[in-house]
Amino acid sequence: MTIGKTAGVVALVALTPLAALSQTRITPEAFLDAVQGKTVMFHDYPSGQLVGTEEFLSPTLSVWRMQGRGCVYGQITTPNGQICFLYDDDQDGLPTCWWPFLHEDRLMVRLASFSRSEIQEVLSITEEGLNCPSTPIS
Repeated sequence: MTIGKTAGVVALVALTPLAALSQTRITPEAFLDAVQGKTVMFHDYPSGQLVGTEEFLSPTLSVWRMQGRGCVYGQITTPNGQICFLYDDDQDGLPTCWWPFLHEDRLMVRLASFSRSEIQEVLSITEEGLNCPSTPIS
C-alpha cells in the first residue's frame, strides 16, 4: 500500500465515528453565539461521563474546570471551521481544536484530530458562572 493510500485509509477510519452519526456541522461562530456568557457541561459520548465544565466569558476567552481540578483560562480561536482552545497551562503551546455539530438536535463537538476520535455532548447550558477566583493570565 502506498503512503497516499495509507493516509486515505487512516483518515476514513478516523472519521468513521463521526460518519456513523447523522450530523450537521455548525460554524464555530454559531456555537460561540449559543454559549457566550454561559457555562457549558461537556460529557463524553456515548458514555455520558462528565469531562468538564467551561464558562464562555467572550468569543475569545473561556475558563475550563475539570472535576476535582482548578480553573484554567483559555484563548479561543476559530481557524478552518474549528473552535480551538489554548489554555494557560498547555505545556506544548498547541491549541486543542474541535468541530461543532448537531446530532438529533443535540449540541456536540468532535476532536479535530485524525489520531483520536473523541466526541463530547453538551448536556447542560446554564447562566451560572464557575466562580473562578483568579483572573486570566493571558
